[in-house]
Formats: sequence, C-alpha cells, structure tokens
Amino acid sequence: MSRARPQWPALVVAGVLLAGSLPAEGARFWRWQGQDGAAVYGDVPPSGVQAEAAEALRYRRDQGPPVQLRLVDRGSHHEVRAGNRLPGPVQVELRLRGGENVTSTPAMPAGATVPANAEIVVARLYATDPRRAASFDVVLEQMPGDPRARPQDYDYRLPFEYARIRVDQAFGGSFSHDDPQNRYAVDFAVPEGTPVLAAREGVVMQVESDFSGTGLDRERYGGRANYVRILHADGTMALYAHLKPEGVLVRVGQRVRQGQQIALSGNTGFSTAPHLHFVVQANRGMRLESVPFRMYGALGELKFGTGPALAADGG
Repeated sequence: MSRARPQWPALVVAGVLLAGSLPAEGARFWRWQGQDGAAVYGDVPPSGVQAEAAEALRYRRDQGPPVQLRLVDRGSHHEVRAGNRLPGPVQVELRLRGGENVTSTPAMPAGATVPANAEIVVARLYATDPRRAASFDVVLEQMPGDPRARPQDYDYRLPFEYARIRVDQAFGGSFSHDDPQNRYAVDFAVPEGTPVLAAREGVVMQVESDFSGTGLDRERYGGRANYVRILHADGTMALYAHLKPEGVLVRVGQRVRQGQQIALSGNTGFSTAPHLHFVVQANRGMRLESVPFRMYGALGELKFGTGPALAADGG
C-alpha cells in the first residue's frame, strides 16, 4: 500500500532532466518478441527466448520545479516571465514576498497557465515612485495541468497483464488514500519487475527513475517514488508510481499508445510491498485532485468499490 505525491517545491530555478543509456554489456533491460509479434521489455527474458540488450533510460530527480522564473529589465519596468519546459501545461501563481516602492500589473498574486514548452509574461513590476529606487522579491508556485481541464468518460485498460488481479488498496483506502490527490487511487499488488502498460494513450509529461529508497517513514519517503506521469487529451494526468529503480522505458515528450509498455513495477517510496500505484488526477486550481475512473480487464469492468483491500474481477 502506498501514498504517491511527487512534490513541486516553490523555487525560482529549474533543475535539468538527465537521460542516458547503459552499455549493452551492463544492460538492465532486454527486448524480445512476444507471441503476438510485439516487442516485449523486461529485466529477465524468458527461458529459451532469443533476447537482445535494450536501451535503459536513467533519470535523476529534478533539482527544482519545471517552470523557470526569468526577470527582463525593460527600462521603465521589469517583466516577470515563466518558462515551461514540460510537454504539457503548468499553472503558476506569482506572489510578491517582499518589496519596497514597487507595484505590479496585474496585482499580485498573479496567476496564469503556461502552455507546453512556452514562456509567457506573468506580471510587470513598476516603481511606484520613479524617482526612487525599487526592490522586490517574488516567488513562483506551480502545479502541473490546466485548471480548465474537464475529465471525459473513458474506458481505461488494466495497466499490466496478469492472470489474477489483487488490489491492496482501492478508492478511499484508509492507509494512505485519504487525501484529495489519492482518494481515487488503486494499489495493484504485482511482483517487482512486472511490465507496466499505459492505461490510456497520451504524452509522457514527467518521469523519475533514480530513487531506490522504500519504507514507512513519511518524512523521508512521503514525497518520493519513481513514477511516470502521462497527460491525456482531456487534460487529466495518469500517475504510475513506485516503479523499479531505473525502471522507466519512456522519455518526457514521448507519445504513447494504450497498452504500450512504459515501465517496470517496483517498491520505491512510501510503500509496504511491491505494487503499482495508479491514479488519474486533474488540476483543480493550484491543487491536484484524483478523479474516479472506469477500468477494464480481460473479463470486463473491474469493481474497485471503497476500502483497504479486495480482489477485483476482470483480469
């Protein structure tokens, strides 16, 4: 069971996302052909199957939020610009933490939604009295997603292929699914290294795969876990969390189809055992909230209900 809440600190500088491939002789992933002819990835190839070393992607956690704050001196005033390096929208709120002889247009706090891979002017700062020196200190809060997004009804597929489906914690689970971000999350009990599949098509918005810690210390692990966040056409975002270290198989900005393998499951972050944490979230105005969803397996719709643990039909 788990809680997955990747945190976005309120900083004014952005970190750098690093990606690199492992040499073939040290590969952690292998690729082979499945029975249906599609490429299959895993860390242990089946016996008797011809497999080849596949590229592994290594991402370290960002050292800051994805939106950069930039000040541009225009002589008569300063522009406060927010640059978004993600392939999806980010909502920002600019606040004046301190200042002297300064006024803002629009008045602060000033909010905006920064489109994917774009930079916009959030506010302009002027000296209240142009004859005197002005000083200011601004801070930028940010949240992934567009607050105007409206979730649409959609048939999500099971995010893995497994003979029996066991759910350790469903909607409203009392262990950790008791906050708005995770109220409609589901924890699927799957062995570590299980291929994780995209439950819905979309664009990879964020990933983290370099974290290896696990435990029930909320202070240390409550805001950390390896994960993939995928942006959907209706503006909602699916979070696949507690993935295996270096267990991500997709890149930021990559478009994935429903059923495509995106990662390997694991047991990282605030977690009690190997499992996959799946949740669909929407930006509700500078805060993320989970939204209920319908999901189907081989035998039909899964019934999650509400509670800490259950077996779901449909797999």
